[in-house]
Amino acid sequence: MLTQAKKEFIEFMMGADVLRFGEFVTKSGRNTPYFVNTGNYRTGLQSSRLGEFYAALVKETVGDGFDAMFGPAYKGIPLVTTAAGALARSYGIDKPFFFNRKEAKDHGEGGSIVGYKPKDGDRVIIIEDVITAGTAVRETMPVLSACADVKVTDMFISVNRCEFGQNPEKTAVMEVEEEFGIRVHALVTVRDIYEYLQSRADYAHLLPLMEDYMKRYCI
Repeated sequence: MLTQAKKEFIEFMMGADVLRFGEFVTKSGRNTPYFVNTGNYRTGLQSSRLGEFYAALVKETVGDGFDAMFGPAYKGIPLVTTAAGALARSYGIDKPFFFNRKEAKDHGEGGSIVGYKPKDGDRVIIIEDVITAGTAVRETMPVLSACADVKVTDMFISVNRCEFGQNPEKTAVMEVEEEFGIRVHALVTVRDIYEYLQSRADYAHLLPLMEDYMKRYCI
């Protein structure tokens, strides 16, 4: 169901040129008529507003029931930073955050983790942009396992593309939940985006493309 909050987030992404329509190829190699690029957020106001959207979802779903927040490099870095700030500012939930480097640092303090140093038993939530085929999640879990014996409980993303992953009968989100025990929460889904486009006559030409893509890849 397209709620007012979801409508506002979709328009926010479109206004920031983060949600785009055209011809794109996803990380999993699928040709898609829409693409979400959180790397296009580029102003202080956009970053602040984005953090508020994420923080509201975190507060609504897990509250303060976690120990730290992780943002996978690279796009997860500004996401986890702004979400952590908004959680503290808006809800008084002040939690540590950390992220990884793509290449381990071999000088100074060294290592591949920046920010909070997780401890055994920590409950960690991940702040990410999208899940398409689950590829990024499978790259992230070894990074966290190498830090400490942490428990990743929840993952927060901008858009759930609702696409099947390695198994054509299950979405990538279902696979992540089954394989890693991680609950995935999305600000919006592809169906929310499609429903929004249905309400806009100027986007009518996109509907057949969206329908075809959803028919081929979505569950």
